[in-house]
Amino acid sequence: MAEDVQKHSVHTLVFRSLKRTHDMFVSDHAKPVSLDDQSHNVKMAAKLKADYGAVLHMPVLKEGKDRVSHISAGMQGHQSYTLPDDPEYLITGTHAYPSGPGVALTADTKVHRMPSEGGVQSLALALPPSQARQDASRTAASIGDIHRHAGAAERSQPNAVSLMEGGGTRNSALMRKAPTMPKPQWHPPWKLFRVISGHLGWVRSIAVEPGNQWFVTGSADRTIKIWDLASGKLKLSLTGHISTVRGVAVSSRSPYLFSCGEDKQVKCWDLEYNKVIRHYHGHLSAVYDLDLHPSIDVLVTCSRDATARVWDIRTKANVHTLSGHTNTVATVRCQAAEPQIITGSHDSTIRLWDLIAGKTRATLTNHKKSVRALVLHPRQYTFASGSADNIKQWMFPDGNFIQNLSGHNAIINTLAVNSDGVLVSGADNGTIHMWDWRTGYNFQRIHAAVQPGSLDSESGIFACVFDHSESRLITAEADKTIKVYKEDDTATEESHPVNWKPEILKRKRF
Repeated sequence: MAEDVQKHSVHTLVFRSLKRTHDMFVSDHAKPVSLDDQSHNVKMAAKLKADYGAVLHMPVLKEGKDRVSHISAGMQGHQSYTLPDDPEYLITGTHAYPSGPGVALTADTKVHRMPSEGGVQSLALALPPSQARQDASRTAASIGDIHRHAGAAERSQPNAVSLMEGGGTRNSALMRKAPTMPKPQWHPPWKLFRVISGHLGWVRSIAVEPGNQWFVTGSADRTIKIWDLASGKLKLSLTGHISTVRGVAVSSRSPYLFSCGEDKQVKCWDLEYNKVIRHYHGHLSAVYDLDLHPSIDVLVTCSRDATARVWDIRTKANVHTLSGHTNTVATVRCQAAEPQIITGSHDSTIRLWDLIAGKTRATLTNHKKSVRALVLHPRQYTFASGSADNIKQWMFPDGNFIQNLSGHNAIINTLAVNSDGVLVSGADNGTIHMWDWRTGYNFQRIHAAVQPGSLDSESGIFACVFDHSESRLITAEADKTIKVYKEDDTATEESHPVNWKPEILKRKRF
């Protein structure tokens, strides 16, 4: 069979490819149709008659020879609307005023005489300068202006507005007031409540179980630890990973705990037996994050191999490999509504995915730096992304940009938000910023001291999460501790007022 296939030289193959390409693009339908002068003149004549017929009989305001010559040149081709040579003309489009009430118009009162140029100039000189300027600015548009701007509204809005501009008093009414930041909702400040030690390496991930009784952490010491939420005491340690545990998640649909790590492994732990019951094989490099779908038995993981993978929890099947990112996929989030999967990557893009098709719905390219954190609002159909350049808020389902939250000038590793509208961002330099979700107002900044014996350089927040009561904030840190924060119950709006000024917004709209 192979001998029957005719072999062609490279030159022939290239020539055929060129010919196919030429045939494909020889008729370029995207090119605009060239403008026909005759049809344009007909269109303009119809436009003048339809839109400006009522004022075409009005006189031209002469402001010099150049103006008159320009108007006469512009009116060529519209012979049906020539200017009357006779200085007297009949008012037809407007109502003439009779000499008194109940007096009928006569042949004399119907005819208005045009004043001479000398009379107009002498009248202008007799007026005060300011009055003359205002009257000049309020003069009706001449036929030349009408002709020049005919159809301008179709082409560009600003030109059409220029016809309507009058004196300075009317211009000020057209100017739009600059938007100001609305007053943010008052939130009580948060304070450090407890420091939990026990891990021997960086604490990289946290998850709170649905019953709000305990929480789980994954660490660079290769262990997973389960802690009592009320007391902060260690309940259990799980070993099995051979490298840093980068992500943990507790299922609300089954007694399972899922973990992933830099050893490329994704594990499913049965918490009734505290043993690994399933492995999900497929990633080619370190697995950085994972999330569980809230309504179906699906697990989504993301990796340094620039892909996110969708797994069937029970069968361990790799349902989809979500490829499209060009660098490490650092974070993934799932939700029941469309888009069901959202990923953030070191290629500085965010992708919204169609879970059924396994394809990208939208790619958000607004960030300039790596996107390491995503968080979905628990009540609104919105989400936020964190990067070294900005925190950005977006609207589902298409990823429409809402606003920037600027000021946390560090590498943002984690984001969390509660139903009260408190957004928390944790950064690589150990700082935590608290934001009002609606207005983007930064109402608190925290930089907790490192654990005694740690270096100052070990001050870093890798993960943070609110518990299900939303009264505790748990952070995973580089000084090998877990810190628990709570709201200050004694604080009032009078003792901690919002330091807010209704300043003009300077948010970048991209």
